[in-house]
Amino acid sequence: MDVMPLLLLVAGSATIAAVARRTPVPAPLLLVAVGLAVSSVPGVPDYTLDPHVVLPLLLPPLLHTAATDSSYLDLRAQLRPVALLSVGYVLFATFVVGWALYMLVPDLPLTAALVFGAVVAPPDAVAATAVARRVGLPSRITTILQGESLLNDATAITAYRVALAAAVGEGATWAGGIGEFLLAAVGGVAAGLVLMAPIHWLRTHVKEALFQNTLSLLTPFVAYAAAEQVHASGVLAVVVVALYLGHRAWEVDFATRLQEEAVWKMVAFVLESAVFALIGLQLPVVLRGLGEYEGVLAAWYAVAVFLVVVAARFVWVYPATFLPRLLSARIREREASPTWRGPFVVAWAGMRGVVSLAIAFSIPLTLHDGEEPFPHRNLILFLTFTTVIGTLVVQGLTLPPLIRLLKFPARDTQAETLAEANAQAQASRAAERRLDELLTDDRNALPARSPTGSASSWSAAATPSGNGSGRPTRSPGSPSTTPTGGCRGR
Repeated sequence: MDVMPLLLLVAGSATIAAVARRTPVPAPLLLVAVGLAVSSVPGVPDYTLDPHVVLPLLLPPLLHTAATDSSYLDLRAQLRPVALLSVGYVLFATFVVGWALYMLVPDLPLTAALVFGAVVAPPDAVAATAVARRVGLPSRITTILQGESLLNDATAITAYRVALAAAVGEGATWAGGIGEFLLAAVGGVAAGLVLMAPIHWLRTHVKEALFQNTLSLLTPFVAYAAAEQVHASGVLAVVVVALYLGHRAWEVDFATRLQEEAVWKMVAFVLESAVFALIGLQLPVVLRGLGEYEGVLAAWYAVAVFLVVVAARFVWVYPATFLPRLLSARIREREASPTWRGPFVVAWAGMRGVVSLAIAFSIPLTLHDGEEPFPHRNLILFLTFTTVIGTLVVQGLTLPPLIRLLKFPARDTQAETLAEANAQAQASRAAERRLDELLTDDRNALPARSPTGSASSWSAAATPSGNGSGRPTRSPGSPSTTPTGGCRGR
């Protein structure tokens, strides 16, 4: 992609997304519609992305932003349901959706169908968690959705690469694929654990805002590239580092944290907007490449795949919620029995988003030999686009009224308010103690700041005299040290 079309894409998508916030239309849908309209204008170039740079360019900053905003303690408390969704469900959806597409499309290889299954397997719960907080869902459900969205990308990308290796003819086997999956997961976590401590040390010991902001921007790309270099999961490395940095963010200078938050919000906003705009811009090209599958047949495939994607999540969520309770007495003793409403919301909040699009854009144009085209790549892109748009429209727009209809028990707002007030009081006391420490250090350093090197007046200002009055004394022959509006008034 040339520089000028790229600049126009970024500027235009960001502007449209900003306008969409003032309208009832969801920003992703408006971006797709405008992109589709622009692509139909004569003379507008085709926007294409290099498949080899899509994942390293788009995923690290998006994952870093989501992970630093997540609570490590909350995720640890909900580790079982998060793991069942982010690992178990993604693998289940990969096989179910892939097999369904394989049965639908006569000449589609199973490996290519599994590539598509991995592409649409990971839900993006950003919109769902925003709705959940706004309508007052129990915090446990919100945490589960957020944790799933954070960790499922690693599972989906690893499954995608295993299926892709088989599809392009690199001789992958099932046993080798399972081994690669486990090694990528363990290696990604290990890479994140190795990198997180030195990066945090630099953030807390180099007191320079420009350096810290630069380091923050580079961190996800460094973590991703380092893990990928040793054939580990770059996604998991990014998530591990970002979770640790977010958990220890209070140790970084407050002004730097404010700058970083603003910068990362801008980066995520621009990238997500550009990706959804690319759907509309690339859709005409994809439709032209469908060949025999265009028209009614393509629409039938899109509807069938959408229904399978939605149904597969329900099939997984309910057993994953209730079976552990049936099999473990410890879980029954420690956790309250869930109702049917919570799993229903979790199952319905399975909208697909920018990660599925990024993975789809990374599908290579050709097979391993570099000559034969990847089988039905345009059909896979088309079905990815329709699945993402369909889930955003059908599930995204109906989720708020569905939550209100189910009438979840009201959250204990009084207890939450008291907890928040207690936390604010503790923070205020800690701030007062820190301020006292800073003032003490400042008074001790006053003699060194004397422009003339004379410490007498500064010592008098910094410490009370021994005359019992608490007022600074005046050396013989020196002018009065009584301040006119400075030291004495502090």
